[in-house]
Amino acid sequence: MIRLERRPTPSRFWSAAAPILAVALTLVVGALMFAALGKDPFEALRAIFWDPVFGEFAFYFRGQLLVKAGPLILIAVGLALGFRAGIWNIGAEGQYIVGALAGAAAGLAFYPSDSWLIFPLMVACGALGGFLWAMIPALLKVTLGVNEILVSLMLVYVAERSLLASAAVGWLRNPDTVGFPGSRNLSRWEASANPELIAGTGAHWGVAAALIAVIFAHVLLTRRLTGFHIRLTGAAPRAARFAGVVPGRLVIFCMGFSGALAGLAGLFEVTGPAGQISIDFASGYGFTAIIVAFLGRLNPLGIVAAGLLMAVTYVGGDNAATNLGLPAAAISAFQGMLLFFLLAVDVLTNFRLRAGKGVTA
Repeated sequence: MIRLERRPTPSRFWSAAAPILAVALTLVVGALMFAALGKDPFEALRAIFWDPVFGEFAFYFRGQLLVKAGPLILIAVGLALGFRAGIWNIGAEGQYIVGALAGAAAGLAFYPSDSWLIFPLMVACGALGGFLWAMIPALLKVTLGVNEILVSLMLVYVAERSLLASAAVGWLRNPDTVGFPGSRNLSRWEASANPELIAGTGAHWGVAAALIAVIFAHVLLTRRLTGFHIRLTGAAPRAARFAGVVPGRLVIFCMGFSGALAGLAGLFEVTGPAGQISIDFASGYGFTAIIVAFLGRLNPLGIVAAGLLMAVTYVGGDNAATNLGLPAAAISAFQGMLLFFLLAVDVLTNFRLRAGKGVTA
């Protein structure tokens, strides 16, 4: 009988090796899934991982990598701080949507003004929208002890099915169109546009914000008392209380910070790549960022690498769907395997496998 035995201290080897092994297992099982769908697994993996970076048309795909990686990194950095403290914000997708709605509404209120103040105002409102939406589960947890996982997750449905839908067909709909849901195109309005900062790279203000967030989070975790409190709370909650950590304040900070970053991601997306508020604006970035956060080991620098890897699967997945006919659901399942295998392999960080007879009570 094989059983799990807790290690005296977490294994540094498995902590570093788990993401690599998880990626390897994802490739193997993903290849088997593609073969079961009647596709050449090697061609599928080449289309997903090789073509976007080194293929014949890589010059086109490379510009899309930062477009996809920017919001993933931005959201994942915020989530990672909370996860390290044992605060589980699973509703970043809702905060992403509300941030986009708040920022778009603030800008469109001044349409067609060409003031340079409009875009900064939209950025501030986007962050505020995400922050306030995250405060709902945060305050319910602090005041009433309500589980933040359930509340933040349910609020995604509210944001997507109620707020986003009503905005696209009602209060933010472009009055100059007839019968078509969706707001004005913000990327074509100079005052609200979020264009490429460096031509051909895909880098816009959202990518710049993601890099700033990574640096801020790294400094916070390694050089500031708040970062020490976050790490201590995640490692030893009881010790954190004795060290003077106030759990409620930490919940408010981590939920608010992650909500604000998710809101910013939504704002930069709606003013750039997406261009407008529409019924299908929700992209799933808020959920995919959870995979990115764990694949990056909840480390801001690791999240950059994980975000770029996940961006490759997005761009390569679209390439495989177009050229090989792979269904979109298969690409989503392939991405989800990363988190599944990472969580499975990560067990070995705190436990070791032992062979022997089971212990009976």
